Amino acid sequence: MPHSTSAPRLSDAGWPRARAGATLTIDLDAIRANYRTVRGLAAGAECAAVVKADAYGLGAARVAPALEQAGARTFFVAHVDEGIALRPHIAPTSRIFVLHGPLAGAEADCVRHDLIPVLNSVEQIRDWRTLAHGLGRTLPAAVQLDTGMSRFGLSEQDLASIDAEPDGWRGIDRRLVMSHLACADDPSDPASARQRDRLLAMRACLPAAPLSLSASSGIFLGRDFHFDLVRPGAALYGVAPNDSAPNPMRPVVRLQARILQTRTVGPRDGVGYGLTYRPTSARRIATIAAGYADGFLRHAARDGRAWLGTQPLPIVGRISMDSMAVDITDAPEPLTAPGAMLDLLGPQHGVDDVARGAGTIGYEILTSLGHRYHRAYVADGAALT
Repeated sequence: MPHSTSAPRLSDAGWPRARAGATLTIDLDAIRANYRTVRGLAAGAECAAVVKADAYGLGAARVAPALEQAGARTFFVAHVDEGIALRPHIAPTSRIFVLHGPLAGAEADCVRHDLIPVLNSVEQIRDWRTLAHGLGRTLPAAVQLDTGMSRFGLSEQDLASIDAEPDGWRGIDRRLVMSHLACADDPSDPASARQRDRLLAMRACLPAAPLSLSASSGIFLGRDFHFDLVRPGAALYGVAPNDSAPNPMRPVVRLQARILQTRTVGPRDGVGYGLTYRPTSARRIATIAAGYADGFLRHAARDGRAWLGTQPLPIVGRISMDSMAVDITDAPEPLTAPGAMLDLLGPQHGVDDVARGAGTIGYEILTSLGHRYHRAYVADGAALT
């Protein structure tokens, strides 16, 4: 899809609403508002946008143009092929950084599709340098430093090794020097300050280049962590940056699952695999069309809830691959007949709430949402499908 300066053009919206068991609504206005919120907090730094994992499962082809409208000009993905898929949906002048860098042999694809690799190892630096020499030109790249997370990036020894080589950094145009915080979601953890100080010390071994340290949670640690560029990801999609304060981000997603069947069960009955739920009195049970194949973990039923408006309805029994059971006894019968929709994610119960009930984090909930929904995108107050 060619880039357009008009409103984002939408491609396939998933299954037709009438045939889908659930509808996932994604609020592009909320994503843009969240971008403006974090950009305001990091005033003075460029605010990029992380759209890896298909914009955390919400559809990068739709989300990235919306973020571009809000002012984003730099995007981050994890893999080369994510960058290749994203490139036609944003302006040719917008930058795409590939966090994992290229696998050996994929360097030319970065050049071909105008992607900027994040070089994480001595081997990646050498391969990128070799390609630059072969093309007879300087190639842009970011360099990642390991400041204490022990995941990606160059150590002090790696920097010394590159500096000792005859070609060193020749042919590599360092557009960014970056690292990543391990404990930014806990503002009281001193590890973040240690990583910041180590980044500054290691940066002194490199020629001058813009610095980047903070993703979503790090932005909320304050100006000392912003440097030249910040990289919000999960916060754009409504995930709380930390648990120490109310979530300042607007909710982005709503997931409504259809009631397929209802029945009344009594004390002699069991519900679901293993018959783990046995009521002590007569209960009305609805089977709804979402399960662990749709991103709801099998063990999450212990504390899980569906919602009818503001009314919580407990999930009972084990979650199946394609369905789950909900106790609708206390809900009005006309509103819970087959075909009615219950909220699994929504205004009363967001991704962080679902994550707590499942013993995980909002990132995992978002990126686990399946592809069997009808997807409805909302922008400028209107539904785009």
